[in-house]
Amino acid sequence: MAAMSKTISLIGAPTDVGASVRGAGMGPDALRVAGLMDALRAHRLEVVDRGNLSGPPNPWLPPHGGLRHLEEVVAWNWAVYTAVDLALSEGQVPLLMGGDHCLAIGSISAVARHCRATGKQLRVVWLDAHTDVNTETISPSGNLHGMPVSCLLGHGPKKLVGWSGEPAAITPEQIDFIGIRSVDADEKQAIRQLGLQVFDMRHIDEHGMRTTMSEVLQDVHEDTHLHVSFDLDCLDPADAPGVGTGVRGGPTYREMQLCMEMIADTGRMASLDVVEINPALDVRNRTAELAVEFIQSLFGASTLAR
Repeated sequence: MAAMSKTISLIGAPTDVGASVRGAGMGPDALRVAGLMDALRAHRLEVVDRGNLSGPPNPWLPPHGGLRHLEEVVAWNWAVYTAVDLALSEGQVPLLMGGDHCLAIGSISAVARHCRATGKQLRVVWLDAHTDVNTETISPSGNLHGMPVSCLLGHGPKKLVGWSGEPAAITPEQIDFIGIRSVDADEKQAIRQLGLQVFDMRHIDEHGMRTTMSEVLQDVHEDTHLHVSFDLDCLDPADAPGVGTGVRGGPTYREMQLCMEMIADTGRMASLDVVEINPALDVRNRTAELAVEFIQSLFGASTLAR
């Protein structure tokens, strides 16, 4: 794949500032302990670990104006934006190790700006149990890890939109959701109004992962920059217990492997978020170890040469 000829840049963002429970800030080091760098190098990939970014601590305050920890989320996302932008400018493949999913605001905003500068067509594959299109007016909790997609579509708080140089980093047509099975009541209406393409678990149950991914990837072409934003709670908590907002009924291990391998087959994945691993809730680092397996598949690992 095209990305395999480049250096993979590991970027740690150890914070749970946008989350509902403590622990996601330990995610980057859990991935390191699970052997992420060695696993990628075993597949003859060039990898450099840029270490962990720094940012403000989580104050664990109640929501203000429908938002929790806005200033801290802004600070962490600017750090992520800067690091991802630097990796892309150096021709590397940024692999953001979260941390919670609010960090996708900075990551994908930087990718969107890079795509506009280079003439690439950005496509985002959002692997998650949740769609994360809440806003401060409809969110039941005020947690910003439930709002990154709204921010990227230009509908979030002013301090978290417009970072790509345009009012919205992405359009509804540029993002596909896979594995969805938990959506808040008002969020359902927002999804319909925005016209988002959501492949929920019923769709996967009825049509299978192969057909689903064929639909998602059918218009990926040589000028596509494919960004994968992988929340580990996309998986069933029986397989991946180390997440803060687990929801039963996710894709099976084999379904997720097929999803990853089909993405790799396109040869167009050029940036990646891996978020919401919470070692405080895990069992013997099982979730981080699973994540490493799936990351290897995203970068082209397979049983046979294909």
